[in-house]
Amino acid sequence: MVKVKDKANEYDASKIKVLGGIEAVRKRPAMYIGSTGKGGLHHLVYEVVDNSVDEALAGHCDTVEVIIHKDNTVTVSDNGRGIPFDIHKDTKRPAVEVVLTTLHAGGKFGDSVYKVSGGLHGVGVSCVNALSEWMYAEITREGKLYTQRYDRGKPAKEKIVKTSDKTTGTKIYFKPDKQIFTETVFDSHIIKHRLQELAFLNKGLRIKFNDEREKVTEEFKYDGGVVAYVAHLNEKKDALYKPPAHIQSEKENVFVEVSIQHAREYYDENILSFVNCIRTKEGGTHVAGFRTALTRAVNNYAKKNKLIKDNENLMGDDVREGIVAVINSRVPSPQFEGQTKTKLGNGEVKGIVDSIVMEGMSTYLDKNPASAKAIVEKANLAYRVRQAARKAQELERKKSALDTALLPGKLADCSETNAAKCELFLVEGDSAGGSAKQGRDRKFQAILPLKGKILNVEKARLDKILANNEIRTIITAIGPGVITGLKVESRDGEGEEMDTEELLKKLNYHKVVLMTDADVDGAHIRTLLLTFFYRYARQLVENGNVYIAQPPLYLVKKGKAQQYAYSEAELEKVLKKLGRDGSHIQRYKGLGEMNPEQLWDTTMNPLTRTLLQVTLDDAEGADEIFNILMGSDVEPRRNFIEQNANLVRRLDV
Repeated sequence: MVKVKDKANEYDASKIKVLGGIEAVRKRPAMYIGSTGKGGLHHLVYEVVDNSVDEALAGHCDTVEVIIHKDNTVTVSDNGRGIPFDIHKDTKRPAVEVVLTTLHAGGKFGDSVYKVSGGLHGVGVSCVNALSEWMYAEITREGKLYTQRYDRGKPAKEKIVKTSDKTTGTKIYFKPDKQIFTETVFDSHIIKHRLQELAFLNKGLRIKFNDEREKVTEEFKYDGGVVAYVAHLNEKKDALYKPPAHIQSEKENVFVEVSIQHAREYYDENILSFVNCIRTKEGGTHVAGFRTALTRAVNNYAKKNKLIKDNENLMGDDVREGIVAVINSRVPSPQFEGQTKTKLGNGEVKGIVDSIVMEGMSTYLDKNPASAKAIVEKANLAYRVRQAARKAQELERKKSALDTALLPGKLADCSETNAAKCELFLVEGDSAGGSAKQGRDRKFQAILPLKGKILNVEKARLDKILANNEIRTIITAIGPGVITGLKVESRDGEGEEMDTEELLKKLNYHKVVLMTDADVDGAHIRTLLLTFFYRYARQLVENGNVYIAQPPLYLVKKGKAQQYAYSEAELEKVLKKLGRDGSHIQRYKGLGEMNPEQLWDTTMNPLTRTLLQVTLDDAEGADEIFNILMGSDVEPRRNFIEQNANLVRRLDV
């Protein structure tokens, strides 16, 4: 283990800064961890792991281990320096107790222990302690072993004994409190994804995972860092060039590492950004700097080598078509917008990232002419297609402006003019569309029947997509301004993404509901629609405007009594309630099998229906799933089906 020798790197009680208490955490836990459901539950693990990773970032830890025990308790341990347990001068208590019981207390609020840290957002391990039924801390350092138990954040008497163990480190063992959380069962897939992500971002860090419930052990360690990350993300795609490009530098104490690679038959962009190992889902100044620099570097190279005309400029969307990129930045004093750290706000970081990426990308293009030519050719083709599509759209808009009937002919619109109160149901087939039109509330519910299966946008460019009648109808109905591929370009060639307020102004309906049959074809149509929204109207998904209707699977009748069931489990409950003997079970395969009144009562009435809101919690996972299920390569799809066949509960044959 690394021994601290110089005073500048000493980590003891004097380094712990106290800023406040944890009294409010148990009263309003969602303010600190986002929710008391599955998301908040897993956030507890992330907070403890982040402390260990901060030790790795500081150069004092190379191994982290996470164990989910059979009773859904968790142990996180590392071989870092160990939290100090000498007496803190202000509180007269061991420093570790201060760290684990006081909100905003730790070695990260000064700059002498951690130059960069993800744990600056006011949550930390003290919050985990407050929201746990109990927690044990076990720390080894300076030839001593420190142990202490905490009950819902309240410390018991600490115990310190001498040990012959020469290693150092911290072990935290905790049980989430059932009084706080609505769910206390951990999902190993969610935790594994985060641990693998951290291993990619911290080159050479070994992270061990052990799920004792499923007897699963895995180890993540990537010496290639973010280059290995991009290669992993593009594993199932045909890369335009290999290996991925890599840029790394540091300016003004801001570390920037970027890796990019374009895929050949892939038209979306997938940019994952991180600050101090924290995922910034909404981007921020570091992403803005990256995008601007990448566009400028490619344009400069293309013009210098006569690959495009001097009076032409490739736009940001064109340069990024088919790109997978990872931005790994480390900022000494990050300013995150929002409690959940989804967007970086440091203004100075944009210029730093811009400068580093511009210089690094220009050098890469000059040294790799074959890769550079492939990037420019792909971007140039995207530019031509986008220009043609934009002209076609403009002509369509001009025609619509002269036409009083600018909504699609099949659309049965609602009378309400306030879009915030309006719902658009995209319904599979004319038969179901007819029932929906008759059963709906005409004031605020609009119905658009879809003929058959829409185009699979995963395998098509924008021009082909916009030429598809069903997709054009959907776009016209919802509002043409929501399509990502046609957003307005700013002077620097970057696409200006609409903010939420601007997006809502362009929508004709604030709720878009996908309503398909409960069979294989219905599931396929729903997946095609979700692929379209994810790839080309993602802001609708991110803003929570897309929903999935939940029609019943069964109608159970017994005498004059009848009851609907929306799942196999619910069917069993209904049969127990009504009695199996003499019960007639009707299985609904299509929406058209229900009359208008039934469709209204079960699926469309706001007072009785269930709508699933489509959210985007894991863009990386979503990108992979859409690519597997809807992409051109058959082998990954076959593997996915084989691996998940045992999860099928209802097979429609």
